[in-house]
Amino acid sequence: MVKSTSLFGTFLLFAFLLGGCSQQSSPGTTAPGSSQNPPATPVAQQASAPGNASAGKIVLGTSAAFTGPSKGLGIELYRGAMAYIEQVNGAGGVKGKKIEVRAYDDGYDPTPAIEKTIKLVEEDDVFLLTGYVGTPTVTRVLPLLKRYSDRNVSLFFPFTGAQPQREAPYDEFVFNLRASYRQETEGLVDNFVALGRKKIAVFYQADAYGRSGWDGVKRALAKHGLKIAGEATYRRGSPYSESLKSQVDVLRKVEPDAIISIGSYAACAAFIRDTREAGWDIPIANVSFVGSESLLELLLTSGKAKGKDYTSNLINSQVVPSYEDASLAAVRDYRELMDRFDPMPPADLMREDYRPLRYSFVSFEGYLNARVLVEVLKGVTDTSDRANVRKSAENIRNLDIGLDAPVGFGPQKHQGLDQVYYTTVSDGRFVPIKNWRQWSK
Repeated sequence: MVKSTSLFGTFLLFAFLLGGCSQQSSPGTTAPGSSQNPPATPVAQQASAPGNASAGKIVLGTSAAFTGPSKGLGIELYRGAMAYIEQVNGAGGVKGKKIEVRAYDDGYDPTPAIEKTIKLVEEDDVFLLTGYVGTPTVTRVLPLLKRYSDRNVSLFFPFTGAQPQREAPYDEFVFNLRASYRQETEGLVDNFVALGRKKIAVFYQADAYGRSGWDGVKRALAKHGLKIAGEATYRRGSPYSESLKSQVDVLRKVEPDAIISIGSYAACAAFIRDTREAGWDIPIANVSFVGSESLLELLLTSGKAKGKDYTSNLINSQVVPSYEDASLAAVRDYRELMDRFDPMPPADLMREDYRPLRYSFVSFEGYLNARVLVEVLKGVTDTSDRANVRKSAENIRNLDIGLDAPVGFGPQKHQGLDQVYYTTVSDGRFVPIKNWRQWSK
């Protein structure tokens, strides 16, 4: 393989120009054994690579946040997926081949995500990509997938509800399991408006993720002849220790009836904390990416220390049902496997203190991702050729994975589920909302 730093720079520029995201970047980290300038070979000169499945195993590639303020998302998504994969491997794998997950840390930063993706495809020769976390990273990787089209590299089930991977020219390279941010925000807006809360403000992360959610709220309000009442942003990577009082002050001036937040758990928790500290008990809703349990843990810990309740009037939309709903076969299996294997990322990725969650919406989503992905791999006629992967996924119809809805894909349908669920805090945990009328104006 010919090393070419200049080509790598071209990849980065290409991804920056066409990725269509991020108004800023945050410091990232590099996984041990990786390089800041990994080798990159002209894709046009490469034949369609078979992937490492030909070596007696099926190697999947992941680049996600295992460090930084959003590390809980990458870690828990990985843990949920590995709980299912370990069971599959213990039973002999897929068609006699064990599944191996090659994981790298990108710190929820677009530039390392690009670097790690090139490394996964060029050096590690993975069979497919999966387990990516976040809109800022995923949207920067999309141009690479198009660039690698002759290698038939696909990305499965990223942890983002953004639109770019759901629309041309990138939708053909990506399969989504979760509902979109448009679906989540539309449901939140519709419920608030039905309750008479028509003056809705938005707090969001200043990048492609935040703008995607902002756009969803704008579109949903437009259906009702309404506009966003006010908006405030924050910088990606903002820690919980940062004051967001200025954002609270900006939104309070417009006197909204409700706030919809599109952010990660550290910043959203800080915003909620500072809103309640200001004596403002307005309903605040978060979308699924926030990481409900990680957000709640921060609020409960601070609330206990200060003798205050920061958890009132919170609403979180989810794209998977409650992991406490034991009536669902998937929930029972997920909980049993998480307890049995208690998987953790490789030690070289765990460079910061982290206390794993026994169960969470994020790890449950990771488990569901892996469960469907294994079915895709089972349908691949030749696990030494990536060209079979998309066809296998598109042939999945009405797959029962133990939820309240079947999973299905098709040549023009690369999203498997459409359900959105709504939760609120009760007795220190997020529980399904049974009656929205408590938020009637």
